[in-house]
Amino acid sequence: MNKKIKKPELLAPAGDMERLIAACKYGADAVYIGGKTFGMRAGPANFTDSELYEAVRYAHERGVKVYLTCNVLPRNDELSGLPDFLINAADAGVDAFIISDLGVLEYAKKYAPEVEIHISTQSGIVNYAAANVFYNMGAKRVVTARELKMGEIRTMRENIPEDMDIECFVHGAMCVSFSGRCLISNYLVNRDANRGECAQPCRWNYRLVEEKRPGQYFPIGEDEGGTYILNSKDMCMIEHIPEMIDAGITSFKIEGRAKSAYYVAVVTNAYRMAIDAYFDNPSENYTPEKWILDEMTKVSYRDYCTGFYYGDVADDAHISYKGGYNREWDVMAVVEKWENGIAYCSQRNRFFDGDTLEAMIAGEKPFEIKVTGLRNEDGEEIPDTRHPMMKFSFSCETPLKADTLLRKCREEAARVII
Repeated sequence: MNKKIKKPELLAPAGDMERLIAACKYGADAVYIGGKTFGMRAGPANFTDSELYEAVRYAHERGVKVYLTCNVLPRNDELSGLPDFLINAADAGVDAFIISDLGVLEYAKKYAPEVEIHISTQSGIVNYAAANVFYNMGAKRVVTARELKMGEIRTMRENIPEDMDIECFVHGAMCVSFSGRCLISNYLVNRDANRGECAQPCRWNYRLVEEKRPGQYFPIGEDEGGTYILNSKDMCMIEHIPEMIDAGITSFKIEGRAKSAYYVAVVTNAYRMAIDAYFDNPSENYTPEKWILDEMTKVSYRDYCTGFYYGDVADDAHISYKGGYNREWDVMAVVEKWENGIAYCSQRNRFFDGDTLEAMIAGEKPFEIKVTGLRNEDGEEIPDTRHPMMKFSFSCETPLKADTLLRKCREEAARVII
């Protein structure tokens, strides 16, 4: 490839300090986090004002940028608290605000003018005209709407200033709709709600037909297990790094501020390894090594798809008709230190002396180790690690770095407990 290409930023989610540390250690160039207010994710622990200072300090010491979500649509009675929120964040040293509301954008320019402005995917940017308007209003970056095709992103790149960033989601959960930005109409009747053609299918009266009972209609309801008619597959674009770079995407965003630290570590590490491998030998036909692709199934995930990068919503809305997640691997322990052929660890799940575990280390291919000589914190021989968070050790000839994750496939780990 003769064209000079710029390595994209790898942007990882961090719902709390544990996840932020995982993202930094496993290769993120930047993290996006939320405060206790004005962010779109209430589920994660998020960061208090004082915790924000610690988060930024930790990340910046490791060369990692911090973007703060400020992407809610605040009501009138919430605006009074916004200036202090923005001023405190700027004082903490955040590198950018992620914003969707025009009023919040104006507040940010007024109260924290030194902080970059990134326009959230919630703003629904699907064309270069909108991107240019935000640029003229002071935005450094746009996070595109997830229904854009690769060619549309390329066209946007060709028609916006060179110094404006394009950030796109490349991995994780997808939404079916957001407020008026609904995709159900596109899928059912090929009428685009975002272009004024909504058929209002959300107001239709739906019934369920069972395969072997044609003509018998049952109301769709929700029980304690939930309802899955609008349950989307997860996005995974790790096999399409050359195309995304060629389209002009400057930041690869991983979804998941509510995900575990293990999830953040595994996915961030896999994309880091894939991106770096591509730049070591750029090729239009680049495909990550199999072990990197396998990492995508060693976290909790729904069935994967490529989102809408390569097709229309009307052709395939990527709906998953089964509930829950695929979860095939569990973390057994975290290594605290390794000395003189002994690994000292903290338990996360029960396993047994003699089991084979897989060691995951940042920036390295995972490898198997067999557990022998399992002992508790007092040095006494034990058959298993049955106590939550217990300290233990085992013999290990291979040096293991601190924070190495030891995991096991559930199918292999299954055994009868007597």
